[in-house]
Amino acid sequence: MSVVREFMTTDARCIKEDQTLEDAARMMLDLDCGSLPICGDDGKLRGMITDRDIVLKCVAAGRSPREMMARELASGKPHWVDADASVDTAIEVMERHQVRRLPVIADHKLVGIISQGDIARNYSEDRVGALVEHISERHQTSA
Repeated sequence: MSVVREFMTTDARCIKEDQTLEDAARMMLDLDCGSLPICGDDGKLRGMITDRDIVLKCVAAGRSPREMMARELASGKPHWVDADASVDTAIEVMERHQVRRLPVIADHKLVGIISQGDIARNYSEDRVGALVEHISERHQTSA
């Protein structure tokens, strides 16, 4: 059985909850990604933020990304997977919540990110195809 720890990207970075959305956007640019985990000072996951969140919930709402803090978008319970969970479990969580990236947690702290791409590079083509199709359903209907 393959576990998430074997597939995840280990150099995951958090945006701290007291950093601005401008900081988050710059970090996304530097990391070439569209979403980041939001972490507290204790390193614990508080939520996820996407580039789309910044555009719709900040800029389009007339707020300034220089003034709005990441904590303001850390609503709800974040979806995550344990580092020792099976990759199938990660895929099930991604499909259920229609997300492309999942924070990976060990000992209550962020230790990595597992993405659709990480799975695609290491998993069966059929299973990856089903995952991409299922996640893309939401993105096509919400676009």
